Amino acid sequence: MQNLLTDRELLEALADEVDQNLRRHVGIADGWQPHEYVPWDDGRNFAFLGGTDWEPAQSELSATAKLALTVSVLIADNLPSYHREIGKHLRTGAWWRWVGRWTAEENRHEIMIRNYLMVTRSVDPVELERLRMAHMTEGFRRPAMPLLDVLVELTLEETASAIRHRNTAALGENPMVTALSERIAADDELQAEFFANIVAVGLEQAPDQGMRAIADRIAGFKVPTVALPDGRSSDEVLAEAGIYDRSREDELVFGPLLRRWEFFTRTDCGAQGEQARAELAHLRG
Repeated sequence: MQNLLTDRELLEALADEVDQNLRRHVGIADGWQPHEYVPWDDGRNFAFLGGTDWEPAQSELSATAKLALTVSVLIADNLPSYHREIGKHLRTGAWWRWVGRWTAEENRHEIMIRNYLMVTRSVDPVELERLRMAHMTEGFRRPAMPLLDVLVELTLEETASAIRHRNTAALGENPMVTALSERIAADDELQAEFFANIVAVGLEQAPDQGMRAIADRIAGFKVPTVALPDGRSSDEVLAEAGIYDRSREDELVFGPLLRRWEFFTRTDCGAQGEQARAELAHLRG
């Protein structure tokens, strides 16, 4: 039987890998500015400052694009909750520097999308603010879980987010929506790569614990959702629009990561790891 490592031992054992991956990530992810993705010439004042308040006819986006961008900005707006949930696990050294970097990147995604939506008058700003207030008041809380589970969960979430934004870009709504969606997707993919790399090294340090974490988190995975005004959940509506379909998670999210982590081929597992592998046998492909 393998010796189980505590979260503190894993934090220490993986610290150098986190530092190396953080340096690599920053070197690749830097070099773009959110203000460059906003057509500022399209902006004008609302009635409060002597201009004109929003009317539906002012929006030139399709219903699908408006939904996709609204969901993206609301999820990103809930950043304080996500920062708290990731930060309470990673409060030391390079881990904490990564939390700061990740939070800053997510925040500039929110800044870019919100500025675009407001300047182009693509959505009702009052309704968006009501949704934001409700979503952030409800907040987000992650169930207590071991460190490797947290890292696997974050890998899955960033991978799913990248798919959602790639599909938003693929709508071909207009050049700016395509560009900002592709930019966010690229960041999501880099963040997913960071987490996936740390999970891979964690598997080497604690194979059975890592295998167990992967099986558990895949079994319980749910993408972050937003409650919409009509009572439906955002994941339901995004699936109908072809932006993100949970029925394809095995193919698009889980499968590539299981191959990345050599889940079905590694030979360093004990009984617990083999049990975890058996539970995901339906994903072998």
